[in-house]
Amino acid sequence: MASNPLTQLVFDLFIVSAVLIMAYTMNFYYLAMVSSRRAAAERRESDAEPSVTVHLPIYNEKYVAARLIDAVCGLDYPRERLRVMVLDDSDDDTTGLVASTVERWRKSGTRIEHVRRGTRSGYKAGSLRHAMGTTDSELVAIFDADFVPPPWFLRRAIPQFSRPEIGFVQCRWGHLNEGYSSITRVQAISLDIHFLVEQRAKSDSGLFMNFNGTAGVWRRECIVDAGGWHDATLVEDLDLSYRAQMRGWRCIFLPDVVVNAELPAQMNAVKRQQFRWAKGSIQCAVKLLTGILARRGIPLETKVQAFVQLTRHIVFPLTLVQFLALPILLAANVNLYAIGLPAITIAAYLALGPLAYVLVVQSMYGESWAKKARVLPALFVYSAGMAVTNTVAVVDAIFGKRSEFLRTPKHGISARSDEWRGKEYNLPFTKTTLLEVFFAVYGVMGMFVAIFSSQPVFVPIIGIQTAGFVYVSAYSIAHSRFKGGPAGRAGHEMASRPYRLALAGIVAIIVIGAVASFEGYRTTVYPLDLARGHLSDISRETSHAQVPSIIAMASASLPEGGNPVWIFPTPETDFGLMQEALGQMRLTAESLESVDASSAAYHVGLSSIKHSALEIRENLVNATPYMYVSITNIVLACVWVAGLLVVFTALKRKKSQIGR
Repeated sequence: MASNPLTQLVFDLFIVSAVLIMAYTMNFYYLAMVSSRRAAAERRESDAEPSVTVHLPIYNEKYVAARLIDAVCGLDYPRERLRVMVLDDSDDDTTGLVASTVERWRKSGTRIEHVRRGTRSGYKAGSLRHAMGTTDSELVAIFDADFVPPPWFLRRAIPQFSRPEIGFVQCRWGHLNEGYSSITRVQAISLDIHFLVEQRAKSDSGLFMNFNGTAGVWRRECIVDAGGWHDATLVEDLDLSYRAQMRGWRCIFLPDVVVNAELPAQMNAVKRQQFRWAKGSIQCAVKLLTGILARRGIPLETKVQAFVQLTRHIVFPLTLVQFLALPILLAANVNLYAIGLPAITIAAYLALGPLAYVLVVQSMYGESWAKKARVLPALFVYSAGMAVTNTVAVVDAIFGKRSEFLRTPKHGISARSDEWRGKEYNLPFTKTTLLEVFFAVYGVMGMFVAIFSSQPVFVPIIGIQTAGFVYVSAYSIAHSRFKGGPAGRAGHEMASRPYRLALAGIVAIIVIGAVASFEGYRTTVYPLDLARGHLSDISRETSHAQVPSIIAMASASLPEGGNPVWIFPTPETDFGLMQEALGQMRLTAESLESVDASSAAYHVGLSSIKHSALEIRENLVNATPYMYVSITNIVLACVWVAGLLVVFTALKRKKSQIGR
């Protein structure tokens, strides 16, 4: 496919990534097909009222803690059979708020405890493990701080435990603030796809299913038998649920039992949550997969689906590999069309992407599917933009980098009129945003490459991912705020001013980088594309008449000399030798003026010119990728990145001055 070793390597990476992404995509559609069968969840009624302890792990949740406690204490369940443990690891004024709320409910007769460990060791897993030491109930329900369980929750979930093999019951997440912004709307449909497709399919098929950390009920015996809560990964819920199922416990997903929760409204909070989920999944893969695959008694399909579930975030780095490789392959004039036809390429992309998702959404939502489907374009852009954050998470997990369990901040957002700006817990953008900015600029240049290489069918494919990086990075910067400064709105404005200045600086750097990249492409790479086009024209000529003028245009498009391959240069990519070959071709073409056009000598001479044109054209194909990684471009790229790093360094210093 590509004679140049570098181009061949890029092409191989592109194809391998495409095959793996296709495999994960087809598995998702398989689960969608299974879930569409809609095996009705068995509705169970029971007069049994087992003892239940509700664990509420909390850390710095002053905007939502009281809402959670009030909802849990309002559950419709016998007071003598219900115990509530508020596991408060907070180190801010959340503790005082929780204490007063707990005391209010205790006076009303509720069995509720305010548990303070005095440490945050093990984070959420450590808190839950500590609580298990004094929990003696038959069942344990768990809710995160941003959830609001309905009063009937236990009445609907507990009857499933009439089957002794059931270890835990997972209920569906609802959304308190789905319509708040485009960010919350895409999160809502993404979570719905997870629950109504993946969780439903696995539950109905008896496959391994993960506990989602909240809005569920466990059999205490199952937690103990599986080894309890571990803090070796960032997803203690996924870890424990898989260990329980490896021990033979069964699980159930209840799609009709919906517990509403607050979706993060700040982009940086969303990215933190996505990072934790992605890294934790790979950590669980490293920890558990060998045991799952080697254990007898686990069906093959269950092993396959467990492998896919635990490793599926590997799709994100594969997506970035494809994104980086595509413009390089287009510039090298590598044919990437499916079966050689552009129409089939774009049709295959649409069929396996947007159109298939429309069918999935239609199956999920029934009559209301059209309204939900309107969010899909934003979902594709959002998912593409999250590739950088999730790739960093995957790389961290693969290389065993330890990181702190960072919770997702909540701000008590339920109505569109609610505001999170100016409140505590807001997060600044991180260095990951720098990578997102880079990929956004790279994507813009990739679209120009697709256009100038006469392969515009790839522009929408590159464009969707580019739009994602722009979307995520722009909101990351725009949503960044510092807490601190004088009280009131004036203090908030003063605290957030550094971010506005940083935004202006980053925009300026991006614009300068984009202009410089476009100008560099126009003056260095595009002329080679023109020369290749002229050489292709020569190969199609049936007469020598126009050949000298075409050779002159090709020669004018190429540098006079030099070799773009600065590491191990070869004669084939030497522009000086190409110019000499073009000069010899022109002399041969001019000599054909005196040769009879019907003679063998004429045809031999013309064939020699065409052969030389194709040879030089192939050399240009090999030389083009190295034009992108010239020493000049590398230096300019370093300067560009250094400019962005200066902005981040200045922000970090300002952050330490303002305080958090």
